[in-house]
Amino acid sequence: MTDPLSRWRAHAQGAVLLDGFHALKHALRFGAEVPVAVTTDRRAALALAEELAGDVRDTLDGLLTEVSGPEYAGLVPRPHPTGVAALAVRPSRAAQLRALARTPRTAPVVVLDNPRNLGNAGAVIRLAAGFGATGVVTTGTLDPWHPTVVRGGAGLHFATAVERLDLDDLPAGPLFALDPEGEDIRGTRLPDDAVLVFGSERTGLSAPLRARADHLLRLPMRPQVSSYNLATSVAMTLYHWSATGGVPLV
Repeated sequence: MTDPLSRWRAHAQGAVLLDGFHALKHALRFGAEVPVAVTTDRRAALALAEELAGDVRDTLDGLLTEVSGPEYAGLVPRPHPTGVAALAVRPSRAAQLRALARTPRTAPVVVLDNPRNLGNAGAVIRLAAGFGATGVVTTGTLDPWHPTVVRGGAGLHFATAVERLDLDDLPAGPLFALDPEGEDIRGTRLPDDAVLVFGSERTGLSAPLRARADHLLRLPMRPQVSSYNLATSVAMTLYHWSATGGVPLV
């Protein structure tokens, strides 16, 4: 089956949409299986790879197939400025759960407690991948593999474990929950096996997770400032972990 549109249709069910050049680049770097990738301008896409992603340029050369603008627009809900799209095989839930459960851990797990905003969830996954976190877990109804989340994560779902779990199935480890009534995070050293919990953008921590927390921590914040963006809170917390003994990134 050599026609890219036929290959796309054959793999679309259950696949992960990689929306744009950078999502495809990151997914390939971290081992994603990509059965089909298309572009509206193959020469431009390969030139971009030459400039920004030489490590995957040859892989892209063998993978990308050029299609017309209308054909491309018919495959994706929001055409990306780079004119690149691909489908990747979603990692199995069993593999994700093994990665989250593996001990000893060398980096924390981030838990988003009933998040609401798809873009925020994607930004958190991108942050977690950048810091080398073990994974990102969501509770509640949001699908962390939703196309909008993957777009916000720039394809870095494949660089860390990402899964939705019930509260009773969270990974083992000391649970540190971010809460305005907690102790100042600057006085706490976060261990590598920490489970870092962040509440919903609108309602904060749920009562069950707050009750389960081993430690409540708060981020430094000027009086009368109501809150930080969720991704900002995760970034500050992961940076604190990395600056106080986290595993060096290589």
